[in-house]
Amino acid sequence: MAYPDDLLVEGEQVVMHKHPHWKMLVPPVLVFLITVGLASYLAALVRNQSWASYGWLGLAAVAGAMIIWLTVVPVVRWRTTHFVVTTRRVLVREGVFSRQGIDIPMSRINSVQFRHTIVERLLGCGTLVIESASDEPLEFDDVPGVEKVHAMLYNEVADSD
Repeated sequence: MAYPDDLLVEGEQVVMHKHPHWKMLVPPVLVFLITVGLASYLAALVRNQSWASYGWLGLAAVAGAMIIWLTVVPVVRWRTTHFVVTTRRVLVREGVFSRQGIDIPMSRINSVQFRHTIVERLLGCGTLVIESASDEPLEFDDVPGVEKVHAMLYNEVADSD
């Protein structure tokens, strides 16, 4: 999915657009599967009770709330988080109802680093650290293909000089 062109300035082009790594979706999917399985098991247990229809409604309400809170919300949060590198800046946007973002002009970037654990190396993600003219370096976790992003961002910074 391309980043919206109306958010770019004239002459600026998107070089890379990514969402956080898919590993962030593993817990919500597991919660979904466990919730559906447990709710189905409990529904089968109460099916022969005189109050079964009320039990099913209660189970559906609790399971639905858990799925929305612990599955749908994290998936939407993942989908609405954008890490974008353009020819002029690095943009990070996140949020659904209240959006927040940060823009780092290429000319203000002093250094680019990355780090990843052995598990992150196996999964192909890591943390990207961008040091700009601000006080503290900015860290972006769960960046997919962090080594390639690091190299590409370093090239963009070198080209902007």
